[in-house]
Amino acid sequence: MLARLRADKVAVVCSVAIATIVLVAAGAPALTRAMGVNPYDFHPELLSDDGGLPLGRLGGVAWPHILGVEPLTGRDLFARLLFGARTSLLIALTATAATVVLGVLAGVVAGYSTGWLDSVLGRFMDIVLAFPLLLAVIALAPVLDQRLAALGVPAGNPSRVVGLILVLSVFGWPYLARIIRGQVLSLRERDYVLAARSMGARPARILRKEVLPGLTPVIVIYATIIMPSYIAAEAALAYLGISVQPPTPTWGAMLDDSVTYFTVDPFYFFVPMAALMVSVLSFNLLGDSLRDALQGHGALAVPHDTEGEPQ
Repeated sequence: MLARLRADKVAVVCSVAIATIVLVAAGAPALTRAMGVNPYDFHPELLSDDGGLPLGRLGGVAWPHILGVEPLTGRDLFARLLFGARTSLLIALTATAATVVLGVLAGVVAGYSTGWLDSVLGRFMDIVLAFPLLLAVIALAPVLDQRLAALGVPAGNPSRVVGLILVLSVFGWPYLARIIRGQVLSLRERDYVLAARSMGARPARILRKEVLPGLTPVIVIYATIIMPSYIAAEAALAYLGISVQPPTPTWGAMLDDSVTYFTVDPFYFFVPMAALMVSVLSFNLLGDSLRDALQGHGALAVPHDTEGEPQ
């Protein structure tokens, strides 16, 4: 499988792009400090007197402002892009991890137990999937802020970040759970699982030693697919004003601010849009490459739908 991935040029390029984004975001404080820029400092001297637009070409691109500055404020775009990546990746990574844990747990229990427990979990998944995610987030965001603050989570951006992670994971796990359930229905009838059961192995040991290793390819592929969707979802929510509060930067908030100046400073819009496009596209293409490599390796079982019939 690794040999197939190394031979896939698209997978290699996407892996390098993702690694670069993660490393640069993780080292954003040190990198911006070394360049002498800050995402929160105002630079009115870099703006024109009439309208507050950046002086120079391409939104004021010049050292140390290598991507220019914001109109009206003069804040460094490169620094805000890096710190915005930290916020977006934190929310997406944490929500993806929570979604995977909840989805795998529910899918394994439903697929291996069958009977009434499978039916109850299946109907609960259908109920959760019936809620529109965007409307649910808009409705629950203020309520979650208050509840989390009452539980001891610091008010403001910390409670908003935790609330976004909770909403995205709670409404996202049923998709993975249904896929995992179908895989478990297939794996539980394999010869090695039947042999372990006939030798008296407990269900917990069978799930841990025999079933979960067979689910690893599906989990990895789904994680690479759900991650960019959460990045895009956070950007959309920030665009609607539901994500973290300013002046903390996010890619969605930068896009929202840049729309006003699109006709006079299109480079301001291009910077966060390009970062969002590259990250989402890289994760999606890497997920496709992983799926192809695992299918070629024979590690991907035939998926089943919620009723156990092959798709």
